Amino acid sequence: MIYGFLNQGSGIGNQLHRMIATRIKAMELRTDWRMIYRPDNSGKIEGFKAKDFIEFDETKIIYALPMEPANIWNEKKLVEGGVDIRFYDPEFNFIKDNTIIEGEFQDERYWKQHEEEMDEWLKVKPLEMPNDVCVIGFRGGEYSIFPELFLPKEYWEEGIERMKEINPNMKFEVHTDDERLAKQFFPNFKVISNPEINWKSMRFAKYAIIANSSFYILPRWLSCELTIAPRMWARRNIGVWSMNQNYYRRFTHI
Repeated sequence: MIYGFLNQGSGIGNQLHRMIATRIKAMELRTDWRMIYRPDNSGKIEGFKAKDFIEFDETKIIYALPMEPANIWNEKKLVEGGVDIRFYDPEFNFIKDNTIIEGEFQDERYWKQHEEEMDEWLKVKPLEMPNDVCVIGFRGGEYSIFPELFLPKEYWEEGIERMKEINPNMKFEVHTDDERLAKQFFPNFKVISNPEINWKSMRFAKYAIIANSSFYILPRWLSCELTIAPRMWARRNIGVWSMNQNYYRRFTHI
């Protein structure tokens, strides 16, 4: 058995990356897998946050650490100058059965060789998206209080201009966790704040501009379509790469 952690405090993107890594390692070892649910201090239990639109076997969630002895493997985390520069940990390849794995697993090298399986695991009902629509994945919320993290208007303006070079009549719609702030940034665009519609739109749109949020990574990577993403990811504003694992060859980083 391979176990992963499903944290209550994690968003959909973080949960999906953890689940994907757990399933991949279990598949490679030809064993079963489970997600260990860790609630936060609120006592609220939400479990798998994408269950309303991604099919998920709830029996795969357990609510306590396994009774039998298990190894614990932690993804290596590197910090340099106070900046998280975590990237792929090749020790992932040496994990053995009966192990709990802990990490974010956002580096594409953990999962890119299993694209077909991922596409099946993350299957959703298709959403019709016109080819002249670019979806903007805007992350607000707690990001907005960190000036080194929150993407400025200049990033979005550059991304929009690049899309207009492809199609001067390109239409835009904004998919976000923060409807109020998104409307301030994009007063002339349609704003949608619905996790299911947001995820499906990212999965099936031909064009996208995304924020430095894990929510947008997997649907855009699986789409194989044009995606503009922030260069240096979590520290674009200060010109330092963080986190290194969030460089994706399928994306256009600006």
